[in-house]
Amino acid sequence: MKFCRTLAVAATVTVAAPVALLTAVPAFATGTSAAPTQNQPTYAELVKAAADAQTAYDQAVTAVAEGRKEVEATLKALDSDTHPLKAASIAADKAAKEAAAVKDAADKAVADAKAKLEAAQSDSDKAEAQRVLDAAEAELAKAVTAQQEADAAAEKADTALDDARVAAARKYSLLQQTLDKARTAKEAADKALATAKECVRENGLTSLAVGLPAKVTAGSTVDFTLRVANGTRRTLAVDPLVFFHVAAESRGAKSLLEVQWSNGSTWQALNGEDPQHIAHVDVMKPGEHSDVKLRMKVGSAAKSADAFALLAADASDAYNPCVLGPMKRYDFTVLPAGSKTPPAGDAKPGQPGQDGDQRAGAAKPGSGSGSAPSAQGGTSQRVTGTPTTAAGAGGNLAATGSSSAMAPIALTSAAAVVAGAGAVVAARRRRTTRDA
Repeated sequence: MKFCRTLAVAATVTVAAPVALLTAVPAFATGTSAAPTQNQPTYAELVKAAADAQTAYDQAVTAVAEGRKEVEATLKALDSDTHPLKAASIAADKAAKEAAAVKDAADKAVADAKAKLEAAQSDSDKAEAQRVLDAAEAELAKAVTAQQEADAAAEKADTALDDARVAAARKYSLLQQTLDKARTAKEAADKALATAKECVRENGLTSLAVGLPAKVTAGSTVDFTLRVANGTRRTLAVDPLVFFHVAAESRGAKSLLEVQWSNGSTWQALNGEDPQHIAHVDVMKPGEHSDVKLRMKVGSAAKSADAFALLAADASDAYNPCVLGPMKRYDFTVLPAGSKTPPAGDAKPGQPGQDGDQRAGAAKPGSGSGSAPSAQGGTSQRVTGTPTTAAGAGGNLAATGSSSAMAPIALTSAAAVVAGAGAVVAARRRRTTRDA
């Protein structure tokens, strides 16, 4: 599964000014560190259920298409005079009509015989007329029986033909019902999967800088620690997220800050422009934490400037591919080389707002001159390695490797610009989840 947290950066290079950090509110589920229930399906199970429902639906669609062709062919065949059922129906109808004609002729013969009997004068004529009438009535009785039998046979043949038509239509109707049920099941499975894909905000998944000074001097190097702690009730795979930026620097320019992180054996440099996931932790149980050593070198030619760091943790568990801890912003000041100032202590984290990412003192963008980079930015790199330390109540944590639960973050620029200053928009949001 993959997801992203996007950080949109727009910078101008006119004059130095405080950075305004704005947060676009994503549709995150509010995190209350609630562990999934025992009967809740895992994300993998939901993915499989959705895939199975899609397969069943596709098969039902194919079956309906094939069934339609079949029923049309069957009905066409049943309408052909050469089909056994249709031929039998035609023959039976013909026999019934012929029987009806014979019966009509018998009726006429009886009527004629009765008329002759009434007209007879002599005893011999009356006797002959009576004989003819009796014979005609006997033939009529046979004709009536024959007609009844022929009508019954015709009805039976017609019913057999109609039943064949109905059976073909019913078979197709059952296929359509199966398709409707498959569609309903697919929609339910898709909805359940989409709900599981929604990012869950866990305020207990914290990221804090320990030892990052509030003021740094040009030409100096400072060491500090990123501590990611799992204060939730979830067992998580965690990717710490880091981003450092000098307010007056534009995208593409060489940064005054060179930030590195330690994987336990070597120092690895951040690219300076994109937020990056570092020091992946495969398993972080509730109550555990991971410490990552970081080192920041400040260019010797640096002038006075405002800078900041954004720290957060992206994570996933068996039930949610997108779990986000609150983002912390640390503002610090870059001073020219040789500056003599009293110790300023450590930089303090900004307090998150209602959505968990709102920086303390964030300003709204104003109107003014200046240009912002295109809204189509680059994609951040995914960095994997070993945290320097990983300890907690639950014991040792996983050390190395990359996680399929995390994706690179997309770094896009924004159009929010303060007159003659840099503007940074941090918008952590879910983009897409899918199987890695």
